[in-house]
Order: sequence, then structure tokens, then C-alpha cells
Amino acid sequence: MNERPIRVLIAKVGLDGHDRGAKVIAAALKDAGMEVIYTGLRQTPDMVVMAALQEDVDAIGVSILSGAHNTVFPALIQKLKEKGLGHILLTGGGIIPEDDMQALQQMGVGKLFSPGTPTADIANYIKDYVYQMRKQNES
Repeated sequence: MNERPIRVLIAKVGLDGHDRGAKVIAAALKDAGMEVIYTGLRQTPDMVVMAALQEDVDAIGVSILSGAHNTVFPALIQKLKEKGLGHILLTGGGIIPEDDMQALQQMGVGKLFSPGTPTADIANYIKDYVYQMRKQNES
């Protein structure tokens, strides 16, 4: 089977200027066989969703340390729905309290990861999600 590689967009949304974690995750996902597009710093939700559309990604990973997760993730969900991209996995990680993680997941955000999560766990989560979605779409 000649299946296309999983494509993941890694994004830093807002004024958060710390991107070391995003770069570590990007490298780990590449090592796991995925194609990774890194948007760079200070992206808006519109910019992230447009990049996801243009790059035909399977997943978006948002690194957020600024405390704006309760603004950023709902905005991204809304923009993805507006563009007909609700099938794209929206996941991420950073400094996000557990209660907020649960509330965001109830809104439709995928699993969120805290600092120190093994990168293999993140890669496996994305792979499992994308392969499951692809299998459902084949049916």
C-alpha cells in the first residue's frame, strides 16, 4: 500500500515567543516518519487554519505556554469548522491546567499534552488518530 505520510502542522499562536518545545516536537514527529510544517512564531488562528488548508495536513499541533489556551483553541475549532476542516485533528500541549484540558477536549480539541510527556506518546497518538480516521473514510 502506498499511503501518503501523515502531515502535521506545528503552530505557535499569539504572542508566546518560546518555541523550543514546538521545535522538539516537530523533530520527534519527523523522526517518527511524519511530514512536519512549522509555522514559526506569532501566528493567528486564521493564519494557522489557512496554512493547514494549503498544506493539506492531517493534524495541527499547537504549542502554548502563554495562558491563552481558552481563547486560542476555541478560535481554531471555529475557523476549522468555517473552512470545512473539522476532520483535522487539533491537538497540542504546554502549560494548560487539567480542568482546562478537559473543557477543551469537550469542545472538540484532541488530547492535550503537558511538559515532560514522552515524544513517542505524542507521535503514537497522532498516528493512531489519523490511521483510524483514514480507515473510517475508506468505509
